[in-house]
Amino acid sequence: MTTNTKPHQGAHQGQTAFITGSTSGIGLGVARAFASQGANVVINGLGDANEIEQARLSIEQDFGVRAIYSAANMLDPEAIKHSIQVTEDEFGMIDILVNNAGIQHVAPIEKFPINQWDAIIAINLSSNFHTIRAALPKMKQKGKGRIINISSAHSLVASPYKSAYVAAKHGVAGLTKTVALEVAEQGITVNAIAPGYVWTPLVERQIPDTMKARNMTEEEVKRDVLLLAQPTKEFVTIEQVADLALYLASDSAASITGTTISMDGGWTAK
Repeated sequence: MTTNTKPHQGAHQGQTAFITGSTSGIGLGVARAFASQGANVVINGLGDANEIEQARLSIEQDFGVRAIYSAANMLDPEAIKHSIQVTEDEFGMIDILVNNAGIQHVAPIEKFPINQWDAIIAINLSSNFHTIRAALPKMKQKGKGRIINISSAHSLVASPYKSAYVAAKHGVAGLTKTVALEVAEQGITVNAIAPGYVWTPLVERQIPDTMKARNMTEEEVKRDVLLLAQPTKEFVTIEQVADLALYLASDSAASITGTTISMDGGWTAK
């Protein structure tokens, strides 16, 4: 039983948003953004059970919507299919699907662990296929839907030692285009957001170790290591990614489909 005290009227009132990899960071920011506009949300991902429950409760209490947690492992196609079915049984349909789950590993290709390659391809690319495959029939039936894949600047350019991640994100760009063409006449749009480095707790936690390893100040690590590729020398914020997701899910973006939108401080302009 929830204690909703703040019913909210917003652009997505009564809709349902399913966001993978949303127990923290970008995904949680996106979930909260849709909840702020009246959407019920399904959060998904790994982490401390108490922290996840607190995040879920906070969404309900802050925005007066329903928030449920799906523990579906994005490595498991059957678990993904089941989580989509449970959501549709609970809410009727998924109006907005946001594929955000992702992991990373950095190594030269000849030393890249095979299990890490398989996991990165599965979570960063294949899970998008499985969620879309499961959610699309109901969207087609209703004649509406928004699919937003949170990709990366690495869907457009490469960096050394990130073979699996770059391959997966390039794959997301192709998947986005293909599905968009398949559903172009059915009221469904499919797009990807390609951020550069986003300021998240995960990135923030990397800074002290990098300062020690490279004998740099915090500002030097941010500017000369993390933001080396971004001409603006500014991090993308979680709020900026979430705001773009809100726009792509809006009626105003009905003619935007099959595209990957860069949000990278000029990285891919070089």
